[in-house]
Amino acid sequence: MNKKYLIGVIAILVAVVLIVVLKPAFRKEGVEDNEVSVKDYKNTSYKIEGQSILLTYGFSEIESVLGSASKIVTRYFGNEIKHDLNDDGREDIIFILTQERGGSGQFFYAVAALNTPAGYVGSDGYLLGDRILPQSISIDEGITTRGTNRKNVIVVNFATRMLSEPMTSVPSVNKSVWIKLDSTTMQFGEVVSDFEGESR
Repeated sequence: MNKKYLIGVIAILVAVVLIVVLKPAFRKEGVEDNEVSVKDYKNTSYKIEGQSILLTYGFSEIESVLGSASKIVTRYFGNEIKHDLNDDGREDIIFILTQERGGSGQFFYAVAALNTPAGYVGSDGYLLGDRILPQSISIDEGITTRGTNRKNVIVVNFATRMLSEPMTSVPSVNKSVWIKLDSTTMQFGEVVSDFEGESR
């Protein structure tokens, strides 16, 4: 065998071994120890209708009943925004999941992922509706004229249908819900509006 060829092969093998061994030690400059990869929230458990759903790269497919061919499919939809929901100095993430349970429905849920030193912690899902058209998510903060604090209130905007319309019709009625996360129970509560139209 050609000596130069042999040396070249050995050099390549050594380089591959070094990359495999040393790769975990490489760190991205400027990233602190307590920061969590932004992708982790797509590999976290969320509770939907009382059932824990573990996403893997934003996707989950499980049997609706053990041994059944029917599946419950949960997917990351998007519309995400970042906001510190529990005032710990870390940016949390709010976004929308969809879930299909073997029928014709596609149910949309607002969820949050709290950024903790141990990783992201997923919330319970807040049901927005079946076959809606999500539009945007924003944060509504401030003090109303009645002196009520609206801190960390999440506003989810979407299009739905009138009650008299069939589910097959295209959603055309704009709707907004104001919700707030309880970081202890990881459940959302709806923020109601008073007679002046302000959330409280």
